[in-house]
Amino acid sequence: MKKRLLGIMPVYAWGMVALLLSVNGLAYFGTRMFTSGLEHSCIAAPLDRALPFVPFFIVFYILAYVQWIVGFVMIGRGEKDVCLRFFLGELIAKLIAMACFILFPTTMEGLRPSVESLQGGGIWYSLTALIYRMDAPDNLFPSIHCLESWFCFRGALKLKNVPRWYAPAMLVMTLFVFASTVLVKQHVLVDIIGGVAAVEIGLWISGRIPLKKEKLETDLI
Repeated sequence: MKKRLLGIMPVYAWGMVALLLSVNGLAYFGTRMFTSGLEHSCIAAPLDRALPFVPFFIVFYILAYVQWIVGFVMIGRGEKDVCLRFFLGELIAKLIAMACFILFPTTMEGLRPSVESLQGGGIWYSLTALIYRMDAPDNLFPSIHCLESWFCFRGALKLKNVPRWYAPAMLVMTLFVFASTVLVKQHVLVDIIGGVAAVEIGLWISGRIPLKKEKLETDLI
């Protein structure tokens, strides 16, 4: 029987989560040391510019953090091989994102409303202004928001002993998160594609790396 730290996840899962959080911070904040003086590209398509600004969707952008906590805990509580495979895939995906942030810095400058223009517009505008202040319009491709939500959904597909509604609920939430990233002007459409691709590549590579003496696993895809 697996020993669970704090009754939530096994010790090995906590270790992996701690590593992933460290790499996430390095990818998102540490890379700015290398890119702050570089030219950033805007990769918005005409459709991105045509999409409306819908501040209500900031709700789903913020709720994504709750989804990730639930998703990571559920994966950590799952079968050990699934947990390790998926967390390894997440690590690879985050390293891919880190490389993209350094090699191809992008920006939303000029596409999202100014913080000043959001003042006095109501709760959704105020929450959006808060996120804008906390989250600079760079390190966008691939979208970490979309990467993490897609990862949680992909993990849900492999978990056993979870309610039948869990995976569909994760998918619905993930789609709302995708929509939120472009409707609150935090990302452009190609950033969503990049987030999904990073996860799929990470899981593909993870499925081909032997863990201890086990045979190669290729059923993550």
